[in-house]
Amino acid sequence: MIDAYDIVETIKMIEEEHLDIRTVTMGISLVDCIRGSISETSDNIYDKITRKAEKLVPTAENIGKEFGIPIVNKRVAVTPISVLGGALETDDLTPLAKAMQRAADTLGIDFIGGFSALVEKGFTKGDLRLINSLPEALDVTRNVCASVNVGSSKTGINMDAVKMMGRIITETAQRTADRSSIGCAKLVVFANAVQDNPFMAGAFHGIGEPECVINVGVSGPGVVKSALEKAPGADLTEVSEIIKKTAFKITRMGQLVNSLAAERLGVPSGIVDLSLAPTPAIGDSVARILEEMGLEVCGGCGTTACLALLNDAVKKGGVMASSHVGGLSGAFIPVSEDEGMIEAAKSGVLTLEKLEAMTAVCSVGIDMVAVPGDTPAEVISAMIADEIAIGVVNTKTTAVRVIPAVGHKAGDEISFGGLLGSAPVMPIKTSSPAKFINRGGLIPAPLHSLKN
Repeated sequence: MIDAYDIVETIKMIEEEHLDIRTVTMGISLVDCIRGSISETSDNIYDKITRKAEKLVPTAENIGKEFGIPIVNKRVAVTPISVLGGALETDDLTPLAKAMQRAADTLGIDFIGGFSALVEKGFTKGDLRLINSLPEALDVTRNVCASVNVGSSKTGINMDAVKMMGRIITETAQRTADRSSIGCAKLVVFANAVQDNPFMAGAFHGIGEPECVINVGVSGPGVVKSALEKAPGADLTEVSEIIKKTAFKITRMGQLVNSLAAERLGVPSGIVDLSLAPTPAIGDSVARILEEMGLEVCGGCGTTACLALLNDAVKKGGVMASSHVGGLSGAFIPVSEDEGMIEAAKSGVLTLEKLEAMTAVCSVGIDMVAVPGDTPAEVISAMIADEIAIGVVNTKTTAVRVIPAVGHKAGDEISFGGLLGSAPVMPIKTSSPAKFINRGGLIPAPLHSLKN
């Protein structure tokens, strides 16, 4: 039974500690939208998204008002567009991205994801068409997000795709240079991408998912930090217990919103993603949680251990609070979206090398990191290869969302606004990996992939 203390505590979490539902995301299958021409297919995409998600925004807003819970984003994720692209007689899939944007404008949603391809073992015609369309598609749309899965623990790493994505990211940065290269902030390169992720920019509606489904992503770094502040003398076992209990409370709220939204929209209830997703707001930072554990600055020695404890405790606490936990579920460390990470990067304590180490124990990976605009494409590809290798070998989802900031050098700062925040341009080692990247081929799957 919920007592008065629980009610007061929840109100305090919302008003003072930045607790919110980060996103209510509707997944929609577009497989039945394929027609003979790209114009017909585009019209079908627009019609289906706007029909299925017609009530998404007002329903989420009504739930938020009814329970006093901030629901920050309303989003849609669709079938990987490369699946549709293979059936069309055109090399340019940008019109499909434009149809997604039109639907987003009509619905008033914040982001729409799924301009995506899954190429961990090779390419279809649709995959190649989509990847080559990415720079233009991300230039001419505002809310469309894209992802490419280039590796998995079962198949290994498609290094031809890794090489290609270095070029694509560089081209996207150039095309959107007048907007702080923001196109790259909407593009993620994955290993072990999941089909039910409600968070952008990597969300897509997997082929194994229902026709339509509601997935919810919770947040609350400020709530976790506040809970730890009340126990300054706690040992690390007690710290873990505090985080677990806090994650349970946060996730229960996400489960409530998920159930209500699904019921009112008449679609299946999907998963709750437990991830602690920071924002640029003061007091809503994963980095500050790690510092509350005892670090002087996030990025120093001990950071990876603290993050491992946090990620594990969040999962253990949250999994007991929801019928279906999924997505990425852990702690995000996007540099530009976390004020503590931003300050740590500016100070020089948090480096790209330390970020890479941290990604071995947290959700996702090298995320929302800006590097100098003249960084060679082969270096971007090699950064991707390193991060994807961590995911493949450790059987976890990892990703790279990197922004080569055209016209900027290390030490500069670029701004995206909103939840995307601002990013200090971080130095990157540019010794050439070109010979390695140009070998191409497939890095075989690790031995532990043989589990059947």
